[in-house]
Amino acid sequence: MKKGVWTILIIGVCLWGQPALAQQQDNFVESSYVDFYGDTVHTPDIHQLQVSLGAPISHSVIENFYSALNQLPFQQLVNNLQAYKNEKQLDDWLFYQLIRTTAEAISPKKDNYHRYTLYKWFLLNQTGYDAITRLRKDTLLMYIQSGENVYDIPSMVLNGTQYICLNYHDYGSNIDFNAGSFQNIELTRRTGLAKAFSYKINRMPDFNPGLYEIKPLQFAYGQRNYEFKVKVNKSINKLFNNYPSIEYAMQFTAPLSNTTYQSLIPALKEVVGKMDQKKGVDYLMHLTRSSFAFENDAAIYGKDMRFSPEQTLYSAYSDCEDRAAFFFYLIKEIYNLPMIVLSYPQHVTVAVQFDAPQSNPIMYKGNPYWVCEPTPQWKDLKIGQGIPSLKKQAFEVVYEYQPAQR
Repeated sequence: MKKGVWTILIIGVCLWGQPALAQQQDNFVESSYVDFYGDTVHTPDIHQLQVSLGAPISHSVIENFYSALNQLPFQQLVNNLQAYKNEKQLDDWLFYQLIRTTAEAISPKKDNYHRYTLYKWFLLNQTGYDAITRLRKDTLLMYIQSGENVYDIPSMVLNGTQYICLNYHDYGSNIDFNAGSFQNIELTRRTGLAKAFSYKINRMPDFNPGLYEIKPLQFAYGQRNYEFKVKVNKSINKLFNNYPSIEYAMQFTAPLSNTTYQSLIPALKEVVGKMDQKKGVDYLMHLTRSSFAFENDAAIYGKDMRFSPEQTLYSAYSDCEDRAAFFFYLIKEIYNLPMIVLSYPQHVTVAVQFDAPQSNPIMYKGNPYWVCEPTPQWKDLKIGQGIPSLKKQAFEVVYEYQPAQR
């Protein structure tokens, strides 16, 4: 191929729905695309990045693969992925979804799982992360350096640094780590230079408007029935597919996408704006109790799941953790009051600090908070009333929110 001449693959990512980095340059002579949510990210011709992988898989086979890939013109791909990440302000988890899609376009997962995984590994390292692979026979695990706590996937410590497994789910989360040792493959360690991978979501994508659907939230409060027609995105489950159980601080601060936000929060602000603060919080507490069907995660998913507010809105069922996070989000966005999250052995709830004193406070760091139970119970609990069966149980404050300004 002549120097400076590229064929373009357009990877569509409908996380945003508007073309990104779409300007054509004189040295771009041909284009094609793979649709991934509808948005577009330019990459060099994937055929230039094809490397065969020997079999059976082994350390030397992986080393040869990585060495051969390093000889190919991959830098433009890396530059374009990073430019898209910066333009769209992608958090690490969302950027990893883009890397997964790119690897799938180059080397489909169904054709050669090991090769697909190694492309992800290569792209993560080339875009500034510290990723390693571990091999035992034909089991190839990929780990990313992260200092965060996650609760349902394996992690390991290597030279004092924590690494979390990114592809454990591909093996059905059923790997016996006591059945034999894994060999660490560290061909491109970036110790001291790499970015730590974070599972925290600071900004939800502006999904393609065509992927939204209306979900009515209906509940009764006082002598009236209320309904809110909320726009939810059917891509949310795919975006958070295989997302682990994370720290409460990250779950409770996850935002809504702009379209979902605009379909719900302004309408709620208008309703509670006619109420005093206590009644408004009580209204939001009853909305959260009554608008979703309850079911424990274990009964549906077989494990604990910690939903973001947008996942709770979309999902058919939710449990106490999910409702607590959703209620927390409503109070934060509408009233911006101080709050604490209370974790009991089998329950999670929220306590709110009001501007005016109420009865039955919980004292934390010298400040009063009042329990606002967002999960339905056998009796209608009022503000300041906790679940009776938990009165003698100890709780832990797992997250404290103090507004920067009000």
